[in-house]
Amino acid sequence: MKLHRNLVFAVIDALNLIFNEGEYADKVVQKVLKYDKRWGSRDRGFIAETTYEMVRYKRLYTEIADVKAPFSRPDLFRMWAVWAVLKGIKLPDWKQIEPTPERRIKGRFDELSNIRKYRESLPDWIDEICLKALGEKLWNAESAALNVQAEVILRTNTLKTNKETLRKALLDEGIVVEPIKGYASALRLPERANVFVTESFKKGFFEVQDASSQLVSEYLDVKPGQRVVDTCAGAGGKSLHLAALMENKGQLISMDIYGSKLKELKRRARRNNAHNIETREIESTKVFKKLYGSADRVLIDAPCTGLGVLRRNPDSKWKMQPEFLEKITKTQHDIIRSYSKIVKPGGKMVYATCSILPQENNDQVVSFLASEEGKDFSLVKENKIYASKSGFDGFYMALLERK
Repeated sequence: MKLHRNLVFAVIDALNLIFNEGEYADKVVQKVLKYDKRWGSRDRGFIAETTYEMVRYKRLYTEIADVKAPFSRPDLFRMWAVWAVLKGIKLPDWKQIEPTPERRIKGRFDELSNIRKYRESLPDWIDEICLKALGEKLWNAESAALNVQAEVILRTNTLKTNKETLRKALLDEGIVVEPIKGYASALRLPERANVFVTESFKKGFFEVQDASSQLVSEYLDVKPGQRVVDTCAGAGGKSLHLAALMENKGQLISMDIYGSKLKELKRRARRNNAHNIETREIESTKVFKKLYGSADRVLIDAPCTGLGVLRRNPDSKWKMQPEFLEKITKTQHDIIRSYSKIVKPGGKMVYATCSILPQENNDQVVSFLASEEGKDFSLVKENKIYASKSGFDGFYMALLERK
């Protein structure tokens, strides 16, 4: 593999912004990829994939390189040299690359690979909490699976097309996709490609959405003509799916505390031809209190630690602090009690997170059912999804019904 100096320097710039400036990896990669318009898909792929892998394995690489935050530019080059040696890449003769003891690097790697928190590059507190919650066997498998690069998964927008028509349209554009057994609208890309530049995307034929995430809206069992409320809609990935499942019939109210995210949802809804969506920014409790007892279906896609989606957001494990878990579980506790009141008698609700921790998931549901607000609800079914078992993101979803 021939290394180009400008590509490696772009990776170093990206790591500096992520590790030292606290910027989000996805935004940084987008920014760095704009450095040179002449870069082709292989160049861009090298920058993005190398950056993400080094973020993913930050703890392992810093330990082997013997560097500590905040990282100087020479420190970042030392980390990169460790990455290159472990990948079997011949190091270039550049002044930025110090003489690198390749044998010591490999020996240190073999030694640290026996310790999970180094092998899978985890902060101590995440490793300890997940080990206690999931047990040694499951956490060993899950921590490894969460370091595997996430596949690109599409959700067919059935308001505009069907899976087979979309597959053929993408093939005409040079992109191969395959159906996934057990996932009604999902198509996977065997090889990564920029699907956002396709005509099929511009026409609103699909959204990019992980296969596990696609199960959430289906779990809610919506019917055309119903009144449905998506309480934590964000930019609307699940709202758009709900609109498709409702066949654009009925009323879908998408709420969020962030108006900027709802603006993005409106833009996406236009492209998707989803016209039964009404957005409402939660500026006060009045917004959702007006809806108490009125909805056939309610989705609570609750804010969470995101420990089930580390494959696509590897930098979040370095940004998150232990106290965040306590804070977010309190938020979840309050949200499920408030928003459950929107469900009318005989209606249904899904509580979901993209976490694998019981304290964010079934523990919250058990606590809710034992509370005053949850006394009229019963648990119909729940689904705990692990990346190590499904091959997709870690998720939790519980379907509850009000008497």
